[in-house]
Amino acid sequence: MAALAWLLIPLVAAIGAALWGSWANRTRRARSDGPELIGYARFREAMEKSRSGS
Repeated sequence: MAALAWLLIPLVAAIGAALWGSWANRTRRARSDGPELIGYARFREAMEKSRSGS
């Protein structure tokens, strides 16, 4: 019986990880990378300006 309990622990952990992963992926689709990409583009432009101004 103790061996069965030890086998159930990873099984419950795997089910919990699958549920959490599906929930985390569901919320990720609602967000976009727009603001981060715009900020990165502005950063690259600023780096190019400082390099060409030297």
